[in-house]
Formats: sequence, C-alpha cells, structure tokens
Amino acid sequence: MSVRVLVADDSSTMRRIILRSLQVVGVSEATEAADGTEAVSLFKPGEFDLVLTDWNMPGKTGLEVIQEVRRQDANVPIIMITTETEKSRVMQAIQAGVSDYLVKPFTADMLREKLEKHGCC
Repeated sequence: MSVRVLVADDSSTMRRIILRSLQVVGVSEATEAADGTEAVSLFKPGEFDLVLTDWNMPGKTGLEVIQEVRRQDANVPIIMITTETEKSRVMQAIQAGVSDYLVKPFTADMLREKLEKHGCC
C-alpha cells in the first residue's frame, strides 16, 4: 500500500531524519514543507494519507497547520512531532484536532507504531 505523507518542519535536518525514518518503515511517498505556511499551501484533501508536523515553525505554527488541515479534512491523521511535552501544550494540540504525538528524539520503530495505530502502514 502506498502511503502519501506531508512532512512539515522548518529544520531541514529534522525533515531528513523524518524522511529516513519513513523509508525505514516502508513509506516512500513524502512531500516536504519547510514551514507551516508551505504545509498549508501544499495540503489538499485526498492527496495525503497522513500529516506529520513540527510545533515551532516560522509562518504558521504546527497548531495553525492542524487547524487549517482540519478545516479541509476532518479525518486525515495528523501527528505532531515535537519537543513540546508540557501538558497545556498537548491539550492545545488535542483541542485543535491532532491525532497523535511523537516526541523528539524518536526512533523509526516509534514512528512505525504511530503509523500502524492510525492505519497508515
């Protein structure tokens, strides 16, 4: 099964790590966005099976990305990949419609678990 993923992170190094982890778990179709604004402009309902977004980005934050994606697609899984673990921040993301959370640093196995949980692998 081919899974199409949108990866939004302002760190090119982090995007490479995420893309490499996706390849390890068998996902080869990923589109990169260098910030939240680009992620929102790239997202089209039905074109992606999963959105992976960082929290802290210039332009639009990960929280704003979640809100914009949810306005267009209520069902696509969105996983926040972040260092933000403060409970109030997690609650904000959940209220915005995030499907799950992956805390940096993470392993390919941790990513695989999240993908399987949301039917993406």
